[in-house]
Amino acid sequence: MRRAASVHALIIALLALLASGSFGFAQGSGSPTLDAVRARGQLLCGTGGEIPGFSMLDSTGVMRGLDADYCRAVAAATLGDANKVKWVALTAQTRFTALQSGEVDVLVRNTGWSLTRETSLGLEFAGVNFWDGTSIIVKTASGVKSVKQLGGASICVLPGTTTELDLADWARATSITYTPVLIGSLSEIRQAFLSGRCDAYTSDSSQLAGFRFMQGARAGELTILPEPIGVGPSGAMVRKGDDKWFDIVRWTHFATVVAESLGVNSHNVDSFKDTKVPDIRRLLGMESNLGRSMSLDDGWAANIIRQVGNYGELWERDITPLGLDRGRNALWTKGGLQFAPQLR
Repeated sequence: MRRAASVHALIIALLALLASGSFGFAQGSGSPTLDAVRARGQLLCGTGGEIPGFSMLDSTGVMRGLDADYCRAVAAATLGDANKVKWVALTAQTRFTALQSGEVDVLVRNTGWSLTRETSLGLEFAGVNFWDGTSIIVKTASGVKSVKQLGGASICVLPGTTTELDLADWARATSITYTPVLIGSLSEIRQAFLSGRCDAYTSDSSQLAGFRFMQGARAGELTILPEPIGVGPSGAMVRKGDDKWFDIVRWTHFATVVAESLGVNSHNVDSFKDTKVPDIRRLLGMESNLGRSMSLDDGWAANIIRQVGNYGELWERDITPLGLDRGRNALWTKGGLQFAPQLR
C-alpha cells in the first residue's frame, strides 16, 4: 500500500512539474490560435486593403483604417506590440474560407453580422466595431435624389455579400425593378460605376463614404442617397471552438470602449499610476489580474490604449476624415450603440 501511495505521489509531482513548465516544455494557453500567434510572433489579419477609413495602404505603404487598427489592438493585447501584424488582403468571396482554413487568425473586413453567417460557417462575430448600413450612391448629375427614383436602374453590387441580399429585399418590399450588375472585384466595380456601366452602386454606407472621399475635388459629383436600404453591424470574426481567442478579440474591442468612457487615451494612459479609481485600475492592469483569465499579461489593455488608442481616438483618426459623424457609433452614454460590459 505504501509503495502504491508513493507511486501515486510521484505521478502527481511529475504532473505538477509539467504544468509548471519546469522541464522546459512550452505551456499552452488553452487557445490554439493564441499559441500559434505567439509561436509565429505575428498576427495574421484578414482585411480588405481597399477601403478608405477601414483598411487601405497610405502613401508610405502603411495600412490605415479602423479595421486595421483593430488588428493592431489585438496584436498589442497578445504580443505586446501593435506592429506585429501581417496583412492578408481578402475579397468578399475569399474572406470566410481564409478564416475557416486558418490562413488568417482574425477577419476584420467590414463584414456584416447575420444569423446565417454565424450559424452555418463555423465562424462567429466577436465584436461590433462599426454600426453600419447599406446605401446607394449615384452621380449627382443624374438628378436622382431618392432611392424611390431608381425604378428600372442598373445597380452595381458585389456578389456574395449581405449588400446583394439587402438590395433584393429592398426592391421586393418596394416593388421596384432593377438590373443587378454583379462584379466581384472592388476596384472593378467602382470603375464600372464611374464609367457609366451602371446607374448606381450599392454597398455599406461606410464604404461608399470612403469611395466618395477618394474622388478628392470631384467628390461633389457623387451623391449618397439619404435613405439606407439596410442596417447592420460589422466587426471582427473568429473561428468557433476557440473560446479563449474569441474572448480576447471581443474584449479587445470592449477595452477601447471602456477606455473612452473613462477618459483614458493614448496621451494620458501613463498618468494614472496613482489613481484610486477602481475601474481605471482594473483597465490598466493595476489590480484584479484580469489578463490571466485570457492567458494575457495584465497590461494587455494598457498596451492597446498606449499603442493604438481608445475607440474615440480610432474614430477621429480613421472615420472622421470621411465626413461621417458618430451617430449610432457614439458611446451608449451619448445616445449611441457602442456599449461595453464591466471589466471586473
